Amino acid sequence: MKLTTVQQMRELDRKAIQERGIPSIDLMERAAEGVARAALSALREKPARCRAAVFCGAGNNGGDGIAAARLLFLEGVRVRVFLVGSYEKLTPDALEETRRLSECGVELEPYDPEDLGQRAWARGSQVLIDAIFGVGLSRPIAPESPFGAAIALMNDCPGAVVAADIPSGVEADTGCVLGCAVRASQTVTFSEQKRGLAVGDGALCAGEVTVWDIGIPAELRRELVCPVQTVERPFVREALPRRRADGHKGTFGKVLIAGGSEDYTGAPYLTAAAAERSGCGLVFLGVPATIWAVEAVKCAGPMAVALKTKLGSSTLDQRSLPDILARMKACDVLALGPGMGRSRAVTELVCAVLREVKKPVVLDADGINALEGHIDVLKERRDRVTILTPHDGEFARIGGEVRHGDRLRAAQDFAAAHGCTVVLKGHRTITAVPAGNALVNTTGNAGLAKGGSGDVLTGIIASLLAQGATPAQAAAAGVWLHGRAGDLAAARMSPYAMTPLDVIGALPEAFLELE
Repeated sequence: MKLTTVQQMRELDRKAIQERGIPSIDLMERAAEGVARAALSALREKPARCRAAVFCGAGNNGGDGIAAARLLFLEGVRVRVFLVGSYEKLTPDALEETRRLSECGVELEPYDPEDLGQRAWARGSQVLIDAIFGVGLSRPIAPESPFGAAIALMNDCPGAVVAADIPSGVEADTGCVLGCAVRASQTVTFSEQKRGLAVGDGALCAGEVTVWDIGIPAELRRELVCPVQTVERPFVREALPRRRADGHKGTFGKVLIAGGSEDYTGAPYLTAAAAERSGCGLVFLGVPATIWAVEAVKCAGPMAVALKTKLGSSTLDQRSLPDILARMKACDVLALGPGMGRSRAVTELVCAVLREVKKPVVLDADGINALEGHIDVLKERRDRVTILTPHDGEFARIGGEVRHGDRLRAAQDFAAAHGCTVVLKGHRTITAVPAGNALVNTTGNAGLAKGGSGDVLTGIIASLLAQGATPAQAAAAGVWLHGRAGDLAAARMSPYAMTPLDVIGALPEAFLELE
């Protein structure tokens, strides 16, 4: 699904109104219909037994809310409509909707944060509509302002909250919260999905998102070129490498995983198990000799191999480089980093491997940490495939800018600057490629927030890459499959009880859903 910017949506509206002659009030009426339908669907009793509180701003987003209030009233819902802002600043269309509402006997009331009657009405409403700010908001909302007070009241009410286009307080292009924001149960967004509803805190504030057609011609919407999209099932289905009927184990890719240490024996095994479960033909698990027996006894399909290290060392070091290079002559992809630990020796090895290995590398965990202070090594790989899978902490450690909350832009900038594919893990994981395109994931749950989940993801991505998927396909489809398997595991055993091994165990079902 396309993720649009504010500028794109403004241009789309302009073309529909000025070039196609569609009255703006008609677009507002259709938008209001979507909001009203969502509000009615949230009611648990007959409309006549319910009441609604509608909070509107002075702009066209407020007009959408005023029109939705009229439609709810005509369905029998008892409605009060509160204007948060100045009556004198109402747009022409919002004024027209106010007139139509008044004809029904419902008047627009100035919102007063101190009015106990208004507060009581809102708290007793089965549904509330947020139409204070639309996608044009660019300044922080002061919590002590009337706008902040209205937002706080909606968040404090037990009724369902339906946001018109985007929750008030969410920046539409970044998903950042500007001061404070509505936490909606549902968001009805108009014409196209906005970036801020899919990434950052905006994705948490939006609740269930519905894209509502307000009548903008389909050909205008098709003309939109959006470098940012969500990852959906059809994309993943298309990205999966085909399984040749006459294939053999060498046909479906060979992955070498290099990692592990005395303190972290589980991480490399999880990566290997996930790679095998994701269709890879041959998986080699290279670990320090001191933990080889631990890994070998776990592995049935993946082949554990002992990599040379300094005598008695429990971590990989420069002495491991010749073994890794020799193994990579027969392998297609290297997954580097799971469970390696952090040390000067590990840093030296990771930098040397990145310089020497010409084939694709998926860099994870301590492999990423090793780049701290050595990020220039990525410049030497600009003509090679490198996929990094950091969480926010690791990303910041290697120079990624996440302090301002715009994770999407941060991932895009880093991928472009360093010529690599970035999988910025977290809620709504972002895959960014050097060309500037980005894909936002839509699967997963809080049960994946456990040690070892990232190692599983690395194995899936490396496996798909070795089987022939492009870097963008392997990364984005791998993230989707990882999240979908996590959702299936959570449905069976809850986010509390599921483990990374359960995620691996759910991968077959996730793949079957795609066939």
